[in-house]
Amino acid sequence: MESATIALLAGSSCFGIVLLIALFWGIGLYNRIVRMENRVEQSWSNVDVVLQQRYDQFTSLVETVSGYAKHEKDLFMKFADVRMAASGASKGGDIGGVSKNEALLGQMLPKIYAVAEQYPDLKANESFLQLQDQISEIENIISDRRETYNAEVTSFNNLIEVFPNVIIANWMGKSEMELFVMDDLDQRKRPSLEFN
Repeated sequence: MESATIALLAGSSCFGIVLLIALFWGIGLYNRIVRMENRVEQSWSNVDVVLQQRYDQFTSLVETVSGYAKHEKDLFMKFADVRMAASGASKGGDIGGVSKNEALLGQMLPKIYAVAEQYPDLKANESFLQLQDQISEIENIISDRRETYNAEVTSFNNLIEVFPNVIIANWMGKSEMELFVMDDLDQRKRPSLEFN
């Protein structure tokens, strides 16, 4: 009788230890998921800040070029609309919307520079040249921050998609986050900001 009681107590204590380990594992994983999600949000915030700077520079660029090329009003209006849509998507955290509108901006920016190419005075304008340099610098920063963001998203997605982590992640209501990628391979190339 005593040996049965001892076996029962040993089994109960083993079960208790396993339960305690599982509890600590669950709490640790919960905290890790929260930390990873916060890192992704911080990375997106870093991208968003630079995107907003870029949109401001684009506005200045369009204003500068439109002062010389008033007949290109439709192009400038369309550019402004896409810039506003991209800015709104960025502020709303809509990664897909940002990617789509960034692709459109990437397609339109060379058209703005092509218009500027027709005006030698504009190409020599100090303000225009400074804008070119600033946009080029911002493009490099965006590229670096996008890479960091995508690395954080990939780490987060890997964390919540593997078994048994997926159980806790589903319980927390977490799902895969979207990478910030360009839709079109041509858009992966940085637009040329140099004039011949």
